[in-house]
Amino acid sequence: MFDGFPEMDLLVHKENFQNRLATWYHTAQRPLPWRTNPSLYRTVVSELMAQQTQIKTMLPYFERWMERFPNFQALADATEADVLKYWEGLGYYSRARNLHKLAKAYLAADQKPSTREAWQALPGIGPYTSAAIASISFKKPIAVVDGNVVRILARLTHDTRRFKSNGEAVKTFTGLANKIINHENPGNHNQAMMELGATVCLKHRPHCTLCPVRQFCRSCTQSEIETIPRIERKATEKLEIARAWILHKERILLQRIPSYAGQLAGQYELPKLADLDINSSDKKPFTIKSRSITHRRIKEPIYMITPSEKLLILVKSQATLFWISLKKLDRVTLSGPHRRWINELLDKTNAET
Repeated sequence: MFDGFPEMDLLVHKENFQNRLATWYHTAQRPLPWRTNPSLYRTVVSELMAQQTQIKTMLPYFERWMERFPNFQALADATEADVLKYWEGLGYYSRARNLHKLAKAYLAADQKPSTREAWQALPGIGPYTSAAIASISFKKPIAVVDGNVVRILARLTHDTRRFKSNGEAVKTFTGLANKIINHENPGNHNQAMMELGATVCLKHRPHCTLCPVRQFCRSCTQSEIETIPRIERKATEKLEIARAWILHKERILLQRIPSYAGQLAGQYELPKLADLDINSSDKKPFTIKSRSITHRRIKEPIYMITPSEKLLILVKSQATLFWISLKKLDRVTLSGPHRRWINELLDKTNAET
C-alpha cells in the first residue's frame, strides 16, 4: 500500500470535484481550434497530432493541415506523398500514414464507428485516442488517461509508489479516472483533466495556488510534490551519425531513408558519411547538430565534402542517393531537423560565397 489520500474520500466528494473542475475549465481553457470549432474529423486529427507532440508545436501544423485536408474525404483522396509533406516537421510519421489509412477506412465503413471499441479497430487508434474520440465526439463516459492525468491523480492521492513504466502507471490510475468522470459531459471532463495537467499541475513547479481542485489534493502542501508520480525512465542512448554536406551544380546530395526503416521511411536526409565510403578522421566538421528521438540523443557532425569523380560514380550506383535541385528542394519530404539544418547551411554557404 501507499501513504496516500484514500480513493474512497475522493469518490465521496466526486460531484464537488467535477463541478470545480468544470467551472475552471469553462473559463481557463485555451482557445484551441478543435475546441472553438469542433467536429469529429478535427478531434481525430488533433488527437493523432498531439501524440508525442506539444500543443504549441502542433498548432501551425494543424491549421495548415485543415486548409489542405478539411475533411475525411479530402484526406482519403490525397496521395501518401502529399500527406507526408503536410506532416513534415511533426515527426513520428507513422501517425500521418495511419491517419491517411483511417480516413479511407472510415469512409468505406457501412456503419460508422461510434464506440471506443469500433474506433480502436481503425489504423493508429489505441486505448488513449479511442477513449478521447468516444468521450469528446460521442459523449461516452470513458476516461482518457495520459501522463497529465496520471500526474494529477497520483498527486491527489499522494501516491508515492514507484512504477516501472508510464504504461504501468496509466493502468494503475485508469480505474480511479473512470470512477470520477463526469457522465453528463465526459468529453469536457477529459479535456479539463488534460488541460489541468498541461497548464497547472505541471511536472516541475506546479501552480498549486491556482489549482481549482487543490482542496482535494494531499500533495499540494508536500515539499516532494515534484517527485510524484515516481516513474522509472528509460536510460538515454547516445548515438553519433556523421553526415555529408555536398553541393554540385546547383544540386544537393540527399539520401532517401528506405521503406523498412520505420518512422522516417521514404523521407530524405543528408547522407551518412559511412554510406559514401568517406573517412572523417582527418576532417573537421562544418557544423555539429543534435536531436532527440524518444530516449535517444543523436549527435550529427556535418562535413563539407567536395565531390570527387569517385564519389560521383558511387552516387550513380546507389539507389538511395539522389541529387536534388536546390530550386526543387521544397518538393521533397525532409525530416524536420534536416529541413531546418539544410536551410541554415544554405544561408551560411551563400553568405560565405
